[in-house]
Amino acid sequence: MIDRSYAEMPGYANPAYARALSGFGSPLALPRSGGWLLARSIPGTTDADAVGPYPLFACRNWAGLADDLRELADMLVSVTLVTDPFGECDQRLLESAFDRVRPFKAHHVVDLEGDWQARVSKHHRYYARRANSEVEVELSPDPVVQVAEWTELYAGLIARHGITGARRFSADSFDAQLRVPGVLMFRALRRGAPVAAHLWYSCPSGSGAPGEGVAYSHLAATTDAGYSVGAAYALHWAALEYFRGRVRWLDLGAGAGMGDGRSGVGLSSFKEGWSSTSRQAYLCGRVLSPGRYQILSAGRSASAGAQIGVDYFPAYRAGGF
Repeated sequence: MIDRSYAEMPGYANPAYARALSGFGSPLALPRSGGWLLARSIPGTTDADAVGPYPLFACRNWAGLADDLRELADMLVSVTLVTDPFGECDQRLLESAFDRVRPFKAHHVVDLEGDWQARVSKHHRYYARRANSEVEVELSPDPVVQVAEWTELYAGLIARHGITGARRFSADSFDAQLRVPGVLMFRALRRGAPVAAHLWYSCPSGSGAPGEGVAYSHLAATTDAGYSVGAAYALHWAALEYFRGRVRWLDLGAGAGMGDGRSGVGLSSFKEGWSSTSRQAYLCGRVLSPGRYQILSAGRSASAGAQIGVDYFPAYRAGGF
């Protein structure tokens, strides 16, 4: 049973967030660390493995993670996750819990202490001013009320980019995500019609001190009309203004793709224009059942891994995404 304090944590560490992703796997509590995994069946077998929730694994007690994973050896073949760049862990601690730890993506980060506006690129300041003359941005007082609107916006994103896998959320998943403590929705309206929206999870510091903590950029979606007027610039500017004094840091995420965050050049450049520094996320993997892992991976990793150009983990799922 998870301690009440864990249930009250906002954002990705809250049990409600893991339950919102139950369409991708069965939520599995980690009692010592306070984190959550999603357990999945391995196709064609009676085995299961687990992944961290998309996009980041967050927990309160990183030092307890190694013991949590050790106790899953009878249940799972392997565990894979991407760490929260603001998690209270370093590479050495992660290596005590995982077999494989490698830098995955550097997240673009905004430090809201000091003059954040001066650190925004000249290009972004110009387009933010222009966008603000075309749209009105508002903070939704109750994001779940806009779940149908948001789902429709996101459906356009799915169609435009052919999104599959962990980012292809259902309407039910969005309904649950918009009820997770700490969620905020900024909406961009043009002539009264929604043309873009941006979801965040705000996680103030455990001490409750004003101006500490992190807000995570979760998801954003824009219509063709929103793209034409640069609504995303207005949404980001509004978020930076809102969070100033409420949290210290904004995590804007990384670029798209499987590499170091620079593969999605356009997206990465957009985020870099707002950011003042970066924080490293790690891709971590642990084999819990070596015998089963070896059998499942035999003949799989070399061919499929070579096709996608990475040392894929777990090897038996290489090429499956």
